[in-house]
Amino acid sequence: MRTKYIDLITQTYEFPQEEFKVLEDELYFNNVNLMDIIKQYGTPLKITYLPRITQNIQRARRWFNVAIAKSDYKSDYHYCYCTKSSHFEFVMSEVLKNDVHIETSSAFDLNLLETLYENGQFDKDNFVICNGFKKYQYIENIQHLMSLGFSNIIPVLDSKHEFELLDKNLDHKCKIGIRIAAEEEPRFEFYTSRLGIRYNDIIPLFENKIRSNPKFELKMLHFFINTGINDTSYYWNELSKCVNLYCDLKKICPELDSLNIGGGFPIKNSLSFEYDYEYMAEEIVSQIKQICDKEGVKEPDIFTEFGSFTAGESSAVLYSVVQQKRQNDRELWNMIDSSFMTTLPDSWAINQQFIILAINNWDREYERVFLGGVTCDSQDYYNSEANLNAVFLPKIYKADDGKNKPDDEGCYSVNANDELGEPQYIGLFHTGAYQESLGGYGGIQHCLTPAPKHIIINRDEDGEVYTKLFAKEQSYKSMLKILGY
Repeated sequence: MRTKYIDLITQTYEFPQEEFKVLEDELYFNNVNLMDIIKQYGTPLKITYLPRITQNIQRARRWFNVAIAKSDYKSDYHYCYCTKSSHFEFVMSEVLKNDVHIETSSAFDLNLLETLYENGQFDKDNFVICNGFKKYQYIENIQHLMSLGFSNIIPVLDSKHEFELLDKNLDHKCKIGIRIAAEEEPRFEFYTSRLGIRYNDIIPLFENKIRSNPKFELKMLHFFINTGINDTSYYWNELSKCVNLYCDLKKICPELDSLNIGGGFPIKNSLSFEYDYEYMAEEIVSQIKQICDKEGVKEPDIFTEFGSFTAGESSAVLYSVVQQKRQNDRELWNMIDSSFMTTLPDSWAINQQFIILAINNWDREYERVFLGGVTCDSQDYYNSEANLNAVFLPKIYKADDGKNKPDDEGCYSVNANDELGEPQYIGLFHTGAYQESLGGYGGIQHCLTPAPKHIIINRDEDGEVYTKLFAKEQSYKSMLKILGY
């Protein structure tokens, strides 16, 4: 009977996979031995494997460029990185090695870009797509970058009122875009996105305000679906509506030449994840071309704004199990040495599920467990994988040695100093998008739980792995200082 943890994984999924494999009972992530990392840095630990960022950027570029070639598409593809996914310097530096463009969401994003420009990492000719609600500081920062010679800043209008603000506060001739207020899926909480301008208002806005104003040139129509790019009738219907509007607008606005389809390529949140990226890129390009050909309009340049897809699969959070508790006859709790609410806020805020795997002890029998964080909050737990509705991990004891006996509650020792040696380590993977900013990185954590160490993993020219400590575990002194003590 096959009852080991490795049996469970190999019988349930196609395994090993591109970024996961097991050698000598230990898990490797992108060919990096995670037990070696844990032995050097301990847990809890956040890791970021930088080469994965470049890999995903190049994959998406290849998919769209191949699709353009297959469809005999006459315009270009531009990859933008959505900065709000992760603003870290090491992420931005890796992204910009690939000569990508940038999409911003707030005023301070532009301060960040100015710093990258001063460091020689970002060119003034690259596109800067300015999305989001624009208060005065955001517009002032747009004006400042224009004065420095940034020639391809495109503020995207989120409302008709924003055009008045831009007209009043910008001194330079400016390319602009318009965001469409897309209709949400029927099961969504509201019918139409709060972001953007209604379909019926876009052409009148151009005719009545933009066309007669010599300061502005409409270059881009922006379209984004909240639920992402999926092979559903809903997505294709919304894309078709958007492209038809582009064609109508292009006929009266010759300088319009770009269609921004936003972000939304999904990332793997389960070992059973399946998504045909190549097909989706080809179908998107094909449908845009077909509609434009039908309307007698030149195909637009296609922009994407991939954030989670760029950075999400580069990171993981590693924990150790510090205690096991049996609370009743069915629920066995493995308590980790950190908090899900602080390290992975999406896991409780929106019930986001991540890939969860044991780091070691793959030859042990497995059991169903619940994972508990160290805070005293009832929401600080993790209890299911995306496709299993449960969490299975190796048993705490070795089934064949008979040395570790259960206590009165039926639980087993997880002490690193006992006869079993190392404790059980686990990892939650593909956590590189949004978690640090949502968790208030460097600030006050829930229950004053310290943020864990964060290390960067990279490879040298010979392909050898090296690591760098980016941040130490948060200290109580830094928290007290923030709190005013």
